[in-house]
Amino acid sequence: MTEAFARIAVIGVVPVIAIDSVDHALPLADALLEAGLPTAEITFRTHAAADVLARLRDERPELLIGAGTLLSPAQLRQAVEAGAAYGLAPGYDPAVVDAARQSGLPFIPGVMTPSDITLAVAQGCRLMKFFPATAAGGPSMLKNIAAPFAHLDLSFIPTGGVKMETIADWLALPEIAAVGGTWIATTQQMHDGDWSGIRSRASAAIARVKELRG
Repeated sequence: MTEAFARIAVIGVVPVIAIDSVDHALPLADALLEAGLPTAEITFRTHAAADVLARLRDERPELLIGAGTLLSPAQLRQAVEAGAAYGLAPGYDPAVVDAARQSGLPFIPGVMTPSDITLAVAQGCRLMKFFPATAAGGPSMLKNIAAPFAHLDLSFIPTGGVKMETIADWLALPEIAAVGGTWIATTQQMHDGDWSGIRSRASAAIARVKELRG
């Protein structure tokens, strides 16, 4: 396991954030850091993503920043150039996994089926994003599709529909490295400048993880 993945596993929760203004980057980072949640997945769903990553790399290096929704080798290279510490995708694409390996970027592909897991394992992946976690069947589904691979010591980050109320259900599975959450910092909150609300949600999430893990 890479250093970045080991840190994610210790933190236990990854905010999944679609940020559309570079001006929001530092207030967002400060809210998360003040809450004791030192990582974030900045999704490439907005045109501002690469610039946000670069701003965070340069001005908040203590935040472990990941680049999410990487759908092509070109996007992955863009994320690397912007300073991403790790990358994620909603699905499995061997071309993107190859590009990550060539660039040295720790990468977490998305999986939803045993076939996806098989393909990812063949490419050397051991940490995967279970997406869309809730719509795909929730903790019970992941428990069952991961069972045939238990001897391989795989880990997962469920993302998509995970909420504060369901963190305990997910972390009850030994395969879970961390949960991914879009509820921690929404685009609307950032537009409204609700940094205290984001800080509160981040603090509550990290406290819940610590409570569950002892």
